[in-house]
Formats: sequence, structure tokens, C-alpha cells
Amino acid sequence: MTTRQRLFVMMALQFFIWGAWLPLIFGYLPSLGFSPGQQSLILNAFPVASIVGMFFSNQWADRSSSPERVLALSHLVAGLAILGCGFTRSFLPFFLLMLVHCLLYVPTISITNSIAFANMKNPDKEFGIVRMGGTFGWILAAWPFTFIFVNWDAVSAVQTTGFVNWIGTALANPLVGDAAKAATRWTFIVAGLASLALAAYSLTLPKSAAAAKPKSASGGADSQAWVVAFKLLKQPFILVLWLVTLVDAFVHNCYFNWTGVFLGTARESGGVGIASNWIAPIMSIGQVTEILTMFILGATLKRLGWKVTMIVGILGHAGRFAVYALFPESAAMIIGIQILHGICYAFFFATVYIFVDAYCPKDIRASAQGLFNLQILGIGALLANSICPWLIQSVYTVDGLTDFRGLFMVPMVIASLGALGLAFWFRPPMDRPAEVA
Repeated sequence: MTTRQRLFVMMALQFFIWGAWLPLIFGYLPSLGFSPGQQSLILNAFPVASIVGMFFSNQWADRSSSPERVLALSHLVAGLAILGCGFTRSFLPFFLLMLVHCLLYVPTISITNSIAFANMKNPDKEFGIVRMGGTFGWILAAWPFTFIFVNWDAVSAVQTTGFVNWIGTALANPLVGDAAKAATRWTFIVAGLASLALAAYSLTLPKSAAAAKPKSASGGADSQAWVVAFKLLKQPFILVLWLVTLVDAFVHNCYFNWTGVFLGTARESGGVGIASNWIAPIMSIGQVTEILTMFILGATLKRLGWKVTMIVGILGHAGRFAVYALFPESAAMIIGIQILHGICYAFFFATVYIFVDAYCPKDIRASAQGLFNLQILGIGALLANSICPWLIQSVYTVDGLTDFRGLFMVPMVIASLGALGLAFWFRPPMDRPAEVA
């Protein structure tokens, strides 16, 4: 395989792991009998790990002579931990296993970006294609559960002839209720196996060009890469982008907290009424769009520039939640609007990663990526995972009925404000990277 193809496979495995367990965990945790507070602790393991990783794992990757080995070791331990989540129903072991997994998995997102950029000659054109591997991985993680969440006893009881009729019968008999929730344990088992596969695959990756850099380009206290990365915030345009990234990350995580529940809730209770075996595939529609968007991302950046491209990405969130709020009775519109998820991700988050690579010093790029992942995967997710359960359960749900319209107006307004902030205050220089004072 070519270097680009090998990096593509790396990204596919990296995001397959996350895509396997994330979409359905929000409905699975209550089925285990965990309290809202316990659920928040488990969900916040991921953002807390992102914050911790900013100060330790990304520093290790920036100063390590072999980030590929860091990636392999991280996924070996993280894979065993997430496997364990599929075999326990008790809070404390589940929480500890998830915490271990996240502490080791989350920093690998920055590390894989760093490895990819280190092996590219033209990141503006190549990163979109390589990162598309992550999108394929996320999609591949979603669709097998269409068949895992099938009531096979009911299928066996039906006399069918021919493969097509058999498939139709299987898709028409999804698991429901407690049986569907119990089957969700397989999402953690599949994620663990994929993590172990990536641990082995990491050892075959091309040696990162970043490994040849000196251990410290700055000297003194600045030998800590994350210290230098934080100094980038002295640049007003980077500070503005960093703060808007927090806003977009919060809204992005509102989507994951609420969409699965919204899709699965019965129509008479205000939801869409989607069968359990179709929730994950429907939520993966946005990843299909992301693939198409990644193909045109380089041309879009060249034509629209950094600011307009990212504003379009943020406003995509507002548009999607507007449809959720105003047309909850239209399943076709709710399913169709999932296409905006891919546009939102590519036009904002992927663009942010490319921007960081273009404007930040080479010897701290993993930590600079981690600086923004601190918002994307850390603080933004932490706020969402703490606030979203409270909003949906305590504020917008009364007597078992959820006011989804009022609920979705919240992220719609917040996303719109983020776009305005970017439009008025984000002014990157045209001809030079950020300087570290």
C-alpha cells in the first residue's frame, strides 16, 4: 500500500472504535440502572481524558522518537479496557474501565493527526482524503448493528424462501425494549477488538518524519510542548478560534446526547419512532456526506477561505436543530437532515485541524492539535455531557413527555451565536504562521 493508503486505514480503525460505542451509550447506561449522576460520570470520562491528554500524552507524542509505538501501546490497553465494559453491569467497574479506555484513546486522535500530517507533502489537499478513512470507519461501525439488533427468534419463526425475503424479514423484526438495550453491550466488544487490531497495525505505519526533530526546540520551561501550545493563545485570531471551537463542540455533543433518544422515542411521546436497529445507521448518514464533503474541502477552502468555510460548518448545526425543533413529526425530514452532520464536521472541525497544521510551529503540532481537542473532545463535551442530561430529563421532560422543540432551540441559538462570533472577530493573517512569544 502507498503511504496515503496506510494512513487511510489508520484513520478508519481509529474512528471505528469510537463510532462503535458512542451513538448508543446514552440509552444503554440508564438500562443498567445507573443514576443520572453516575451516567454523567461515565460520559465525562471522555472529555476528562481529553483534558488530561493535553498535558501528558500529546507532550509524549511531540517529544517521542516513535509516536507510532505510543499509538500501539495506547490502543492495546485501551482495547482491553473497552472490551471489559461489554462484560460488566456494575457502575464502579464500568466507570473505571471506561476511564482507562478514554485516558488512553482520546490522545490518540491528536497523535494520528500528527502522524498523518508528518507524512504528507501537501496537507491542504491530502488531509481531507486521509481523514476520510475515519469517516469510513465510523460508518462501518454503525451498519453491522442493523443485524445485531434483530430479533432472531422472531425471524426463525417465520418461514421465508430466498435471501431477499430473509433479509426483509430480519430488518422487519428489530429488538425492542430491554432486549435491544441488552444487545448494546456488543458495541463495546466490537470497539475493543478494533482497538486491538489498530494496536498491531500501528507498528506497521511509516516512521513519522516528526521523529527526527530535536527534543526541545524552545528550551527551558518551554521544553514542555503544551506550554508552548498555550502561548499560541496570545495571538487574537487563534484565541477567537479556540473559543468558538468550544461553542461548536458543545453544540456538536448536544447532537450525540439527544439525537439517538429523539429518533427512538415513540411518536406519541414527541419523538420520531425509529426502530432500534436503524438508529445507528441513520445517525451514520452524516458520515456518508462527510466523505463527499472531504473530497471538496480543499477546493472549498481555496474558494471561500478559512472563515467562511468554518461559518458554514457552524450554521449547519443551527439548521439541523431547527429542523428537529420545527418538523419533529416528519421522519423523512429528520432522516434527511442528517446529511448536515458531515458538512458540519468537515467544514469546521477538519478545517480547524488543517488550520492548526498551517499556522502552528512544527515541533509542537501534536500539542497544538491537542489544544483544540481540549475544546472539541474535552471542555465542550464535558459541558454538554453535564448539562444535556439535566436539560432533557429535568427541564424539558414533564410527566414522561419531552418537549423536544424547546430542547432543540437551545443548541440552535448557541450555534448561531458562535457563527456570529467567528464572522466578526476571527481575522487570521494571510501570509504567516502564528508566532510563539
